[in-house]
Amino acid sequence: MNVKPDFTREANQAATAPAFFSVHDIHAYYGESYIVQGVSFNVHEGEILALLGRNGAGKTSTLRTCARLDNPELKKGEIWLDHKPLHLMKAFEASQAGLGLVPEDRRIIPGLTVEENLKLAQIAPPIGWSIERVYELFPRLGERRTQEGTTLSGGEQQMLSIARALCRDLKLLLLDEPYEGLAPVIVDEIEKTLIEIKKLGITTILVEQNAVRALELADRAVILDTGGVVFDGSAAEVLGDEALRAEYLAI
Repeated sequence: MNVKPDFTREANQAATAPAFFSVHDIHAYYGESYIVQGVSFNVHEGEILALLGRNGAGKTSTLRTCARLDNPELKKGEIWLDHKPLHLMKAFEASQAGLGLVPEDRRIIPGLTVEENLKLAQIAPPIGWSIERVYELFPRLGERRTQEGTTLSGGEQQMLSIARALCRDLKLLLLDEPYEGLAPVIVDEIEKTLIEIKKLGITTILVEQNAVRALELADRAVILDTGGVVFDGSAAEVLGDEALRAEYLAI
């Protein structure tokens, strides 16, 4: 099935709609390797967007480019968050502008307790949630506040990584493979957390190999293939299109 004509129509519609976060024709490289190849999409405030594709499609690279990390290097294109040009910023400046990245490896700091990891996120402005508010959303972290962060279970470390992002003044949450290696019951807990975050108006982009779970949670989906966008539309449309899922997601 060829879905690109439908994608073109939906992409044109998305491009004319007001967007809280906008990626326009970005091109990024790891050295000489051309990885992100003209990606464009919009995300509206409070939405959850699933950024999907097969292994090697460029999902994580796109997320890292949006977060303004050094690798891959953005060579062309624009990235806007709430009218601020992230494409002109370094990673720390993008963080100050309200972007929070939760990487696949979670980056819990060894030797620090749960609470110390959270306090470190608040060492410089702009500060977001109070630690006590974080514990209300993640009571398990409150119970383990004095435990070293790297000794937590995988699910608890994922919660800590998300909580650390919330300790900043957050407008956009980027999640890279948040369900990886977690038992289904823990995935359920993470999803409940993301739903609560959505209710608070925080915008989320979710990269996830468990595409069905991501689509069930998301409002919209963007599918990448070999570094470019091949679909931009509703998550429900992807769930309902078996041929599309088979071609680009192998599900």
